[in-house]
Amino acid sequence: MFNRNRFLRRVAAIASLALVAGCSLLSDDDPDSQGPIVVGTTSAPSTLDPAGAWDGSWELYRNIFQTLLAYPSGATTPQPDAAESCSFTDSTSRTYRCKLRDGLKFADGDPLTAEAVRHSIDRIRTINAPGGPAGLLGSLDRVETSGDREVVFHLNQPDATFPFVLATPAMSIVDPDDYPTNSLRKDTSVHGSGPYKLESYEEGSEAVLVRNGNYQGFAKLQNDAVTIRYFKDSAGMVKALKDKQIDVTYRGLAADDILALQEHDNEDLQLVDGAGTDISYLVFNPKDPWAKQPAVRKAVAQIVDRGAIAHKVYKDTVDPLYSMVPKGLTGHATGFFDDYGNPSVSKARKILTDAGITQPIPLTFWYTTDRYGSETALMFQELKRQLDASGLFTITLKSRPWKTYVVGYQKGEYPVFGRGWFPDFPDADNFIAPFVGEHNALGTPYPAKEITGRLLPHARAESDRARTVKDVEAAQQIMVDDARLIPLWQGRQFVGASVDISGGEQALDPSTIMMMWTLHRKTSW
Repeated sequence: MFNRNRFLRRVAAIASLALVAGCSLLSDDDPDSQGPIVVGTTSAPSTLDPAGAWDGSWELYRNIFQTLLAYPSGATTPQPDAAESCSFTDSTSRTYRCKLRDGLKFADGDPLTAEAVRHSIDRIRTINAPGGPAGLLGSLDRVETSGDREVVFHLNQPDATFPFVLATPAMSIVDPDDYPTNSLRKDTSVHGSGPYKLESYEEGSEAVLVRNGNYQGFAKLQNDAVTIRYFKDSAGMVKALKDKQIDVTYRGLAADDILALQEHDNEDLQLVDGAGTDISYLVFNPKDPWAKQPAVRKAVAQIVDRGAIAHKVYKDTVDPLYSMVPKGLTGHATGFFDDYGNPSVSKARKILTDAGITQPIPLTFWYTTDRYGSETALMFQELKRQLDASGLFTITLKSRPWKTYVVGYQKGEYPVFGRGWFPDFPDADNFIAPFVGEHNALGTPYPAKEITGRLLPHARAESDRARTVKDVEAAQQIMVDDARLIPLWQGRQFVGASVDISGGEQALDPSTIMMMWTLHRKTSW
């Protein structure tokens, strides 16, 4: 149905934007008069609808949508954003109440009410999109509203991590008038209430963000506009940075490019080196006749040389990882090293012969060509070299671009495949829960009933996260014993930028998502 009021609001917004743009041309002393800050990344969104993505699409969502809670620069726990306040109202962490800021509006002027919040959360579960974030809401029973500003979340079990869930971009608040209850939105328009509004979008190429004049939240915008350009690989992205076609790079910098920036081979560029908790790992599909066998998976785990991958492929810009929970988080363990020790072909052969397997095992390893950086192909070549050299495996490598790669693993087409994980929130729970259960982020069922039925619920009932260590360690050990997922490395976050760009140090939230609003050009004196 044609909405005349909305149409008039959009015309007014366009006219306003034109006036602002015209004024900026006359202001040579304004650092932003040089145009939008241009950010390059190799992590393009898979969909613009938050109900459909549990992946790197969140990079864009964080900047154009709003969540009840989020992370101001420097914060490690969620703080109110669209909300004025949020808290558990009971002693068992089962009732969570939020009060919205007064007068919230979407970018197009529509009011943002408690009903919009309820609609946004409920449609995630109703649609239950493959690869979508419904799995994050496993502890949610129902959402209630009271008036226009109060939202109450009733949980089916104690869950002290629920505020962290609400702070993920998956819980972005969308306009009920524009986002259907039962299906994903397919077009390239976006109606959010975040710091920026999406002025235009070209899939796989570019997202143009401009300041949202209706935004109310904690973000203090240091620029008026950001353009995000999506690259297929690090080489093209870094060339664009050196050629001054982009101002900042994020996600997907190759090791050689990182080293070159660290060595200051270009005085016009800078590198921000930050701690990271992103991980890379292998997934084994239980539907495959070989990958479903524990002995096969454990033999792979026994042979994989993480140190060689970190050194030879990534030039020590990543660290070997021996658990799905990375270093720096409460409960991190080293179970894969404790159980398997150093890589050993003889130990792997014994694992297989004890299981009655004596012939070389054929396995196909899949990876994506355009998601986790240009070293991904080199890493899989190194994995193939290690496993083939053992004489115990015959590895075939196959790859696809991310858009079709996702579809393939959701359909269970890959015997073994590579994934990366950028945390939803900085808690060990988020490196266990998303990977287990019948409906998980991998599209590959992993029941793990001891984890899902006892350990995680027990840990989530504990508001003091330091007291969850025993449960977290026990869950990790089960994952080591199953070897359904084999961790490979833990990364650090590097932001490459022109020397005239500031704010990169504050740009990454605890989930290593870039908050574009902190970036700005240095004022010349």
